Amino acid sequence: MVDAARARKLADRIKVVVAETLEMRVKDPRLGFITITDVRMTGDLQQATVFYTVLGDDAEQAGTAAALESAKGVLRSEVGKQTGVRHTPSLTFVADAVPENAAHIEDLLAQVAAADAEVHRAAAGATYAGEADPYKAPRVELDDEDDEQA
Repeated sequence: MVDAARARKLADRIKVVVAETLEMRVKDPRLGFITITDVRMTGDLQQATVFYTVLGDDAEQAGTAAALESAKGVLRSEVGKQTGVRHTPSLTFVADAVPENAAHIEDLLAQVAAADAEVHRAAAGATYAGEADPYKAPRVELDDEDDEQA
């Protein structure tokens, strides 16, 4: 096991190297508009999982996944050159589910907003079942000094 801070620094460096290499060196036409979102390292620094998102439909996402698999060797050799670690970690590419999760959360928030608006519409014409202020107000008693002056 290595220090967690070292693994995090190496993961951040791999993220930058992979993103720059995809932008500058990999010229695969299947590679869509891709964003590297995160890299996670195993405790022994032997494997790196690279999370990515692709803007586009399912066909573009599948094409990008195939392009990443074919460019895996180039990316790994570039990571090895630029990080300088003894053993270059193997790269695994995983499509990040952040956009789908964000869309699901947005749908849930829209449902809650509609339900909240319905509650506000129902409460707009509502009246109190009893008095407007159901709590009894404390009596105000006059002090003896106030009685003498009056």
